[in-house]
Amino acid sequence: MADTAPRTMIRRHGLKAYLAGSGASRPGRRHPLVATAMVLPLATLLVVVFGGWEAVVTQASSVGVMLGR
Repeated sequence: MADTAPRTMIRRHGLKAYLAGSGASRPGRRHPLVATAMVLPLATLLVVVFGGWEAVVTQASSVGVMLGR
């Protein structure tokens, strides 16, 4: 029975009121620079671990050949 209280609150007051009262951040868009700063460390790690740089160079070379470079 206790787990139905949050659902009842959402139904009565709406999702926005529930999120505002719970301290959750409001939904919205991030600034592109913030999103980039969040993604770069993971992207760097993946490039190092999986050898992604060579794959990027190979793909770019293939595209250059296809375009008649």
